Amino acid sequence: MESLDRRHGRAPRSPRVTAAMVAARAGVSTATVSLVANGKTQGRVSEDNISRVRLAISELGYVVDSIGSSLARGVSSIVILVTPDVSNPFFANVIAGVRESLGSQYQLLLSVTDAGESPQADDVRKLLALRPAGLLVGAPSAEFLEDLSAAGPLVLLDAPGLESYAPSVNLDVAQGARELARHLASSGHTRAAYVDGVTGTTTFQLRREAFLAEAAACGLSVEPGHVISTPIDVGAAAAAFADAWPEWQREGVTAVVCGTDTHAYGVLQEARVEGVRIPEQLAVAGFDDLPYSATSNPSLTSVHLPATPLGRKAGEQLRGLMEGLPLDEPHVTLESSLVVRGSTSFSQERVDEAGPRKQGSTP
Repeated sequence: MESLDRRHGRAPRSPRVTAAMVAARAGVSTATVSLVANGKTQGRVSEDNISRVRLAISELGYVVDSIGSSLARGVSSIVILVTPDVSNPFFANVIAGVRESLGSQYQLLLSVTDAGESPQADDVRKLLALRPAGLLVGAPSAEFLEDLSAAGPLVLLDAPGLESYAPSVNLDVAQGARELARHLASSGHTRAAYVDGVTGTTTFQLRREAFLAEAAACGLSVEPGHVISTPIDVGAAAAAFADAWPEWQREGVTAVVCGTDTHAYGVLQEARVEGVRIPEQLAVAGFDDLPYSATSNPSLTSVHLPATPLGRKAGEQLRGLMEGLPLDEPHVTLESSLVVRGSTSFSQERVDEAGPRKQGSTP
């Protein structure tokens, strides 16, 4: 009977290359092939045999059957990263850090939610059917962790106050928020507004509350009506600022702090449309210190949050758990810092040109 490949004009598919075929080509056992393919040769396989197996793998195009191996072990090589707002550019650097620390032995799978929504335990439990080697959860709530009740290696990212649930790597976002409040107050601002995220995670709550508390202590007023929330989206932030700015301007607001740089980009975009002078008429700042913040026009003052080190350290912690190693520091906190740029601070030449800042008025 004519094969489907021949009937449809396709070239016949090559037979699947097996470990036994590699072993025969290299003149070793299939066990040796498995050790070489999985990177477990130290003290077990000679350099000569390693070279022969790698050459045979290359010549035959052998690919490790990770699914079959996972079924045999009862666990896969998959690591699942669960986090809200994964579309936030901040997480690209977090993911890069995680991948760097996990190496090629593990495959990273992202659990994605819609913008502004937190992951649901039921959705994540469906992914646990893949028998992941470990789980990374970013900015979770206590309710989520209790509902999830995941067994196996688990590490939390940016989850302050939840250290009792699992090993964690956190960010000291409050320190940078306080530095930002002091910077704006010392620059002569007395009224500010705040653009928050809508996700409602603890990290957003901490940065907002730390900024508001330090602002109050420094004489920088942020009225309840001057705090708004939007998804982490440039367009959404721009639209919300456009609606709020006329009233804020009348009430003397001269600085806007945003919960993320992405929010701040939206504010800067709409400020340009409205002809608002940055920073002479309005100072704008964010959190995350994304790469574009250094090159935007004007460059954006931002609280630097070490995204790549966060992912790298969390990946290291999880890999240790997955490989049965004790953790020297189950709970790690990485520092934040303020990076002052042109969106809140202008040169002496521009000060001379603009004249002294007068709160609540247009220069």
